Amino acid sequence: MKLQHVRSFLAHSPPWRDFTIPPLANHSFRCHASSYRRTKKKLVIKPEGSFLNLIGTPAQDHIVFNPPSSAPSIYHTPMIFLPKDDPRRNLFAPAARNPSVGGDPASNPPPLPPPLTPPKEKRYHLTQDDMVEIRRLRQTDPDQWTRAKLAKKFKCSSLFVGIVCEATKEHKEEQLKRIEDVKARWGRRRTMAREDRKRRRALWGRDE
Repeated sequence: MKLQHVRSFLAHSPPWRDFTIPPLANHSFRCHASSYRRTKKKLVIKPEGSFLNLIGTPAQDHIVFNPPSSAPSIYHTPMIFLPKDDPRRNLFAPAARNPSVGGDPASNPPPLPPPLTPPKEKRYHLTQDDMVEIRRLRQTDPDQWTRAKLAKKFKCSSLFVGIVCEATKEHKEEQLKRIEDVKARWGRRRTMAREDRKRRRALWGRDE
């Protein structure tokens, strides 16, 4: 009877291969050949030209002296700050006549690159009547006559419009109410992000 129970247990039990111990090796620490090739390829950097053997130099090993650029000395006074009767001005005279010799960069500044955008000239064309008209339009209908529209109409900047006049108190309260309605629809993540931004700005003011 006992033999039948043992045979029944062995017949209904899972195969013994399922009880094997899994390997202890962690697959995340394996270094594949592709990652090794990428790392080796990135380390292949073209050497600096000053370290290569130039024409006429001996083919044997030699020392190449290539020091980094040094910081400006506190004992060197630029020529622009020297008095007119200072004898140190005579030291920079040859460099001023011949820029290839070198010398004080303040006396021979290199030419600047052209500006990316054409410089805008300031215009002072608005009169007192124009400013009164800007205030009147802004006070009558601030929703229609915004700062951008007024700046486009009178051909000035929106900053100047904000200096000349301000919106009404009712318009400011309405804008604040709209902002509060938008903030009420924020989720938890956006609210936390905005609070962190305010906290960072407060730390910037305290230089922390």
